[in-house]
Amino acid sequence: MAAGGDFGEVWRVYGVGGELLGEIEVEEHDMPWHRGRFRPQPAFEQLRPLFDEWSRAVDSGDPQPIDQAYEAIRAAVTMTYPNGRQVPEFMLGIEGDHAGFRWHDEPFGDD
Repeated sequence: MAAGGDFGEVWRVYGVGGELLGEIEVEEHDMPWHRGRFRPQPAFEQLRPLFDEWSRAVDSGDPQPIDQAYEAIRAAVTMTYPNGRQVPEFMLGIEGDHAGFRWHDEPFGDD
């Protein structure tokens, strides 16, 4: 996982159509999670309910809603590293103006 993780780096979140939804400026690491300030663009508001559902699912601790919320987010957004290259695999949570994410250079397997 050599493609990023320094404080101050800016990762970008896009809708599947390529519209910028927001930027995350990394402020802390709690491996494997990175956390930072989320700066939303107006287009993000239409997807905010997906992230609200993710938060509720994680709080519930029930794996099925967590998996469903994860799949919904992954179907709706993409991320790019600070260098602009697309992140192959990630988990992303956004609450207010804070975001937490983990990423991997390879897509997760289906096993």
